[in-house]
Amino acid sequence: MNQTFQDTIYRPGYYGKKRQSAENWLDETIKKWDNKGNADKKQDIKEKSSAIHNICFSRQIGVGALEIADLLSGILNYRVIDREILECMTQDTRLTKKIIEFYDDHYPGKMAERFSMLIKEKPFLKNDYARQLMKAIIVLADTEPSIFVGRGTHLILPGNTVLSVRFVCSRDYRVDRLSNILNIGRSEAKTKLNIMDIEQHEFFKTVYHNKETGLDEFDLVINRDRINGSFHAARIVACAFEQKFGLTAL
Repeated sequence: MNQTFQDTIYRPGYYGKKRQSAENWLDETIKKWDNKGNADKKQDIKEKSSAIHNICFSRQIGVGALEIADLLSGILNYRVIDREILECMTQDTRLTKKIIEFYDDHYPGKMAERFSMLIKEKPFLKNDYARQLMKAIIVLADTEPSIFVGRGTHLILPGNTVLSVRFVCSRDYRVDRLSNILNIGRSEAKTKLNIMDIEQHEFFKTVYHNKETGLDEFDLVINRDRINGSFHAARIVACAFEQKFGLTAL
């Protein structure tokens, strides 16, 4: 198979599916929000916001969580918010300003209320990046039901409003999967995973003050060595979501 250098660069969440860029996704989302600007739509959004339930995926790099999220999206008709979208929203001040203006317009005073509450409940969210990430997650979680993948979103959103799922697997599973996706040797795949694991650890150290991931943080833990099929994993999550919130998901 012909392969370019770009093909061997693994982005967490990548599994070979062509995806819309984060910038284009956000531009389209903002346009959609703008089209909901009349009074009736505002009222409709306000009424729905209190009933919105989201799903948060936490995962080891390379475990295949984004593929499962895309399949789950097809079952629940929920949008998928991946790491790249959250990173784009957090780092682009233009987008951050625009989404917060939209949120404040539709939910007067709610951002300040939620932000103040979360800062008290989550004292580790001190630095500017963490606060921007928090604002981005609040806006996305309150405007439309979503499946969040990565970035510790389960640590920010209230546990009674989300189904939090952790995906784990053996190192061999991750190495083999990365090797197959990028068509590279296992040794190279191991090296790439080592680098990304360190980057992920540093992210949580910086944003969440070195918070270790404890399995008691999650409603559901799925071991991909035991539940290998991505669609089977998605169905399990959908069932757990239905059971937790009493919603018809299947």
